[in-house]
Amino acid sequence: MSADGSTTLKGTPNPEAPNPQLPIVQKLRIRYAKRGRLRFTSHRDFGRAFERAVRRSGLPIAFSSGFNPHPKISYAGASPTGAASEAEYLEIGLTQVLDPVDVHRKLDDSLPPGLDVLRVVEAPSGALADLLTASLWRISLPGVDGANVAAALEGFLGQEEVLVERMMKKGLRTLNARAAVISASVSADGEGANLDIVLRHETPSIRPDDVLTGLRETCGLILGDTPVSTRIEQGILNEASGTIADPLA
Repeated sequence: MSADGSTTLKGTPNPEAPNPQLPIVQKLRIRYAKRGRLRFTSHRDFGRAFERAVRRSGLPIAFSSGFNPHPKISYAGASPTGAASEAEYLEIGLTQVLDPVDVHRKLDDSLPPGLDVLRVVEAPSGALADLLTASLWRISLPGVDGANVAAALEGFLGQEEVLVERMMKKGLRTLNARAAVISASVSADGEGANLDIVLRHETPSIRPDDVLTGLRETCGLILGDTPVSTRIEQGILNEASGTIADPLA
């Protein structure tokens, strides 16, 4: 019998364990996107939508043993509600070995448009969360002049601390928004400015909104219409170059 009492040493269900389940024989890692209006989907709501997609697609998902079995789905590095993303990740455990290409197609067909599966690969050993140490964000600032953003950003990067406040579960917290910023740059388009920032993952995490708060309150940046934050990449931070490596490579 295994340490959790759910399977025998041969990997077959243990009839003495509560609600014995089939063992995991394949783990897959999935990259997906949150686009358009579905960027307002909360992490909990996405989890429900993904579990429904798993059921609809007929995937042989593994379940935990015990009196309240739950599907073997692990989430890591989820973006905040309201932020779009091209680089969200999760891992699933299956009781049968499947072609990742088929899993990709079945899941994407079962999810609503705007929650889009981008890639499915076999999972190597190790924890997925350990491969997600930084993110590249693009903040679209409609109606804001790029020169004004660049001036505010120069002031922001020139400080050791930029303290901002955010309401969290345990109350109001003061965070140093500057500490997580690895690099930042500004570009302009026909509708306004774009701010690209690489943020190190910390605890508590610094969000793009925290950086905007620092730019506004500390550096005097005046924002126009509602900014839209999109995570472009998420992965392993190269400390030397400041770039982000693909966690599924």
